[in-house]
Amino acid sequence: MQPRIVCLGEPMLEFNRQEDGRYLAGHGGDTSNCAIAAARQGASVGYLTCLGNDAFGDSFMTLWATEGVDASEVRRDPQAHTAVYFVDHADGEHRFTYLRAGSAASRMTPQSLPQAYIAGAEMLHVSGISQAISDSACDTVFQAIALARASGVTVSYDTNLRLKLWPLERARAITHAAMRDCDIAMPGLEDAVHLTGLDEPDAIADFYLNLGAGTVALTLGRAGTLVATAQRRERISVREVAAVDATAAGDTFDGAFLAELLEGRDPFAAARYANAAAALSTLGFGAVAPMPSRAQVLAFLEAWSG
Repeated sequence: MQPRIVCLGEPMLEFNRQEDGRYLAGHGGDTSNCAIAAARQGASVGYLTCLGNDAFGDSFMTLWATEGVDASEVRRDPQAHTAVYFVDHADGEHRFTYLRAGSAASRMTPQSLPQAYIAGAEMLHVSGISQAISDSACDTVFQAIALARASGVTVSYDTNLRLKLWPLERARAITHAAMRDCDIAMPGLEDAVHLTGLDEPDAIADFYLNLGAGTVALTLGRAGTLVATAQRRERISVREVAAVDATAAGDTFDGAFLAELLEGRDPFAAARYANAAAALSTLGFGAVAPMPSRAQVLAFLEAWSG
């Protein structure tokens, strides 16, 4: 199978703390979340990574098969583990604890990439997290971007800054370098403030447009999304919901946004749809379980407009 969207990165088994103190097992990892969110909107999606030859890796292979995400090019490493993280909640915020050092995904190398698989896609989605977990993973992302560009594949990049993984100066240098070769920039406001040193959303959008992105979708949390191109910009509002867990709201936005672009929507219409998908994803616990289907998003939008 040759998917239209290919996502690359590090999947992580999730343990999300519930109100009764127990941890609910689930699946996470930003680009894997994005792939699943896009698939639930009806997009043709594939995933690239390396998993441990363990039960957690088996769980991901089962998940992707269930969700319709092609994993035919996923590799297994018998000498490394699949990464794990824990989510705790306090004062309306979620806090993460990671067990990812030496994970199979962190051992990815540029030589392991399936070149034809990337070249045959229409979109490649990568993130800053994948570049932060190791030097070899960082190089792998750069190589995937280069392969995509050489074949005319649209490249999407989410900064997803994690300062526990790397120092800010290195994060700035690497993410800015990657963004120079990307078509779609999808930073979050908090990340972008750190990375650019700018406070105003419009100035941040200009920064990424000047780096080379054709489209910037700057997520602003409850304030919605600022979408900017060289010709137009607009703040897209979001409907308030009774959110309980925003663990993968940004990843859900990414997947829904890319799926809509593939359907021929302009970036502004795609952001309206993706905002709705992201809002719905906060209504339950965990990264994957609450992600909405296309039917759910369309019903939400219809109710909102009505």
